Amino acid sequence: MIVLGIETSCDETAVAIIRDDKTIMANVLLSQLKEHRAFGGVVPEIAARSHMEYLQPILIAAMQYANMEFCDLDGVAATCGPGLIGGVMVGMMAGKAIASSQNIPFIAVNHLEAHALTPRLTHDLKFPYLLLLVSGGHSQILIVEDVGKYKKLGSTLDDAMGECFDKSGKLMGLPHPGGPHVEKAAMACKDTQKAFEKFPLPQPMKGRAGCDFSFSGLKTAVRLHVEKLPAGKLEYEDVSQLCYSLQETMSEIAVDRLKNAIAQFKSIYPDLQHTPALVVSGGVAANKKIRNALNSLAALHDMEFVAPPLNLCSDNGAMIAWTGVERLKRNMTNTLDIAARPRWPLEDLN
Repeated sequence: MIVLGIETSCDETAVAIIRDDKTIMANVLLSQLKEHRAFGGVVPEIAARSHMEYLQPILIAAMQYANMEFCDLDGVAATCGPGLIGGVMVGMMAGKAIASSQNIPFIAVNHLEAHALTPRLTHDLKFPYLLLLVSGGHSQILIVEDVGKYKKLGSTLDDAMGECFDKSGKLMGLPHPGGPHVEKAAMACKDTQKAFEKFPLPQPMKGRAGCDFSFSGLKTAVRLHVEKLPAGKLEYEDVSQLCYSLQETMSEIAVDRLKNAIAQFKSIYPDLQHTPALVVSGGVAANKKIRNALNSLAALHDMEFVAPPLNLCSDNGAMIAWTGVERLKRNMTNTLDIAARPRWPLEDLN
């Protein structure tokens, strides 16, 4: 079984081809970082136009890389939401056109489900597992029970973790996207104790019951620290110390919220026949500090820690194609009249 996947929900134009034995036959991605950098964030109209311009040559490149023709495909999967609706429409319509022309199944992929299932592409991961899904637009703790079956334990009450990283980076004058640059600056911090003393930050929701997040107050605290610094371009030492304090705070919040989630997960599944897994996925899962903190947490609770390789954390075509494989195996396909959805909660999947 071979499935082609198309991802155009934000600012990456991506196409991948995956076989059901987990072989990635092609994985082609074009980033739009240069187009959006001047604006300090993703501009939906620019993103949609770029997808329209580059999707066809990327499709052709992927097929050539895999040494395949469209008639060799068993299915086509495309992100149909959530995301920037203009970009989602571009990829969805291309996927439908290929599926229709070849008379093969079309699979409408929920972008969040694709992040949730990516670890099953790279690891021998059994259901159910506990998932921290963290990206630029989403922060959720879920139990992944099966394909299409998700139990939400907590989510953000305001900003997402990735949004807090990106916007904090922008406040400090770091390039877009801010998250990777915050991590790089944090690694350059030479005096970690001074970082905490000079830039103390709150830990919203820490110690409370439940598994919800809140990052708006943390982002505001970063802004207040920046405003107290001398006007003009910030000294890199200040930036690195503030980034270190921010990243450590984020990690502590994630660990605190997941402690509650682990307790809930183990109370629901007290007699699993396999080692339970703590999984992280989404763009923020590429942050090494957060990965290390969660790895330690998992070991403390006798759980396996699983995270996709760094190149499969951010948006990519492989995660869409793999979700297509998972769904096609279960005959979970869609008719060509399915609509694109800018919002599509995992709870609405079937």
